[in-house]
Amino acid sequence: MVKLETNYMGIKLKNPIIAGASSLTGNIDSIKRIEEAGAAAIVIKSLFQEEIQLSRWRFDEDNNRYNDLHAEMTSHYPTLIHSGAKAHIYWVKKAKETVNIPVIASINAVDDDVWVEYAKSLEETGVDGLELNFYSIPTLLGGASEKLEAKQLEIFEKVKAAVRIPVGVKLSPNYTNILTFVDKLKQQGAAGVVLFNRLFQPDIDIVEEVEKTSFDLSCSSDNRLSLRWTAILSDAGKPDICSSTGIMNGEDVIKMLLAGASAVQVVSTLYKNDIEYISRIIRDIVAWMGDKGYKSIKDFNGKLSKSKSKDPWAYERVHYIRQLLSKEETI
Repeated sequence: MVKLETNYMGIKLKNPIIAGASSLTGNIDSIKRIEEAGAAAIVIKSLFQEEIQLSRWRFDEDNNRYNDLHAEMTSHYPTLIHSGAKAHIYWVKKAKETVNIPVIASINAVDDDVWVEYAKSLEETGVDGLELNFYSIPTLLGGASEKLEAKQLEIFEKVKAAVRIPVGVKLSPNYTNILTFVDKLKQQGAAGVVLFNRLFQPDIDIVEEVEKTSFDLSCSSDNRLSLRWTAILSDAGKPDICSSTGIMNGEDVIKMLLAGASAVQVVSTLYKNDIEYISRIIRDIVAWMGDKGYKSIKDFNGKLSKSKSKDPWAYERVHYIRQLLSKEETI
């Protein structure tokens, strides 16, 4: 009997499939389907401070729109106060009560005190863990990378000290030295890291000559960067690694497990192939393990990490040089 159990962030999972943060994990009906399809956990759609701020601004604008409509009128509506993050907190609590699989909350804030405030509020909902969504585009000339990273580490330290549940970090690939940064997170007690955040990229409409945004789903070839760093970072031990971006099918999951991931997050494949495709991914993993004679994920997890690979240089720049040389030989 093949066993798919694994651990991520100290949370026991029945298999390595986690439904990542998206609109699908922000809806009761879809999270029920995600659980029924066999996912081991869900990450709730992120709580963004900017989204709350924008909502509050619109609320205030609408609430005061007709003030001074009449000379004797000071206010058109009774005094109302924006609920802030309460609606999201309520939703997370309801989601936790709805499903039996682990639920991880996600935060993306700006101000230090807000990171801590949201973390405390989300912990009270009963979630099993927190995912800090670190995302920053350094656009100021002369801004030192050390300063930016030190700020993120400071935020993590404050959140970690404020809650008792496991705290992980979802990273972008844009760090000067990911190994060093993850090691510092490890020293501060990070339970896991997600590799990597899929960033929305800007585009330009050349007809209208305006900026535009697009929602492009990932594909399997997009997981190569995650694969490389999963294989390199998994040799260092904790924190646990959750591979993300381009995890579309059972083969992609197996690759990440071989590289050393504890779990994976899937999103795009749920949009492309529907939520029920999770069960197909799980069946494919079980079939592969059966063919290989593996009884549990522990039997092959990390088998092809950088240090254990037959060609440890495959994950480094020398592999690029080899590719160039092999092409020259065929010319």
